[in-house]
Amino acid sequence: MRLLIKFNLLLVFVFGVSIAITAYVAHDFLQHNAREEVIQQARLMMGAAGGMRTYTSKQVGPLLAAHQSASEDFAPQRVPAYSATEVFNYLRREYPVYTYKEATLNPTNLRDQALGWEADVVEEFRNHAERKERIGQRETPEGPSLFLARPMTATPECLTCHSVPSAAPASMIASYGPDHGFGWKSGEVVAAQIVSVPMSVPVGMADRAFKTLLISLSGVFVFTLALLDLGLISIVVHPVDRLSRLADEISKGNLHVPELPAKGSDEIAQLARSFNRMSQSLAKALRLNEPE
Repeated sequence: MRLLIKFNLLLVFVFGVSIAITAYVAHDFLQHNAREEVIQQARLMMGAAGGMRTYTSKQVGPLLAAHQSASEDFAPQRVPAYSATEVFNYLRREYPVYTYKEATLNPTNLRDQALGWEADVVEEFRNHAERKERIGQRETPEGPSLFLARPMTATPECLTCHSVPSAAPASMIASYGPDHGFGWKSGEVVAAQIVSVPMSVPVGMADRAFKTLLISLSGVFVFTLALLDLGLISIVVHPVDRLSRLADEISKGNLHVPELPAKGSDEIAQLARSFNRMSQSLAKALRLNEPE
């Protein structure tokens, strides 16, 4: 069985090196794949927010405006940005790590005010009109965060409320004041849709996939090693062990040993036939040398 032990040690070394190389290559691949999956989810969420904006602009807003008198309080539900943000907040009940914001340089609702890095993203879109998407990473107190951003431009419909205070609904002025949210120009980048998610999400996804891969590879290795051992024991170890025992008997002078089975044409069968011929030749030679 020492031959089997040596064979197993060789296989363990070969499989160990193979698994190490596979793990090294797979780790970066899984990290990249998980990051792309999270970004794709962010794109879907941003698309859903954009759909909500369109629905609000084309259906909810006109309907509320038609049923709201000038004396009534301003209904924020008619504002696309408000509706998209609220819907996303409901979505966060299922995806709590994702955040959505329509970061605006000069917003009506100050909760949409672009702050720090958000303002830098909006300015980047303003300075590079050809850029339609920005993927980046930033540091937060909770750790690295991945974000997806897209520019938002002022449309003629936006200017009905955001050109000058006198053109805006009186109820909106009463709710938000005349000091901010105005002076927008048609076609100008005024905000950015931003979906953020902690880097711990794609890293965690990659780590789980990596762990599953290593467990699977280890399971395949153990199963393969067991099958190889069974085959090696049946095809090599047992015949060689039988040959070793018979050779030992002959070396002790016992020439009445049974012949080894020699089926097939592989090296083990050829060795068995050679041993049988050697045993027969040795027996004949000893008989010829016996005194009469």
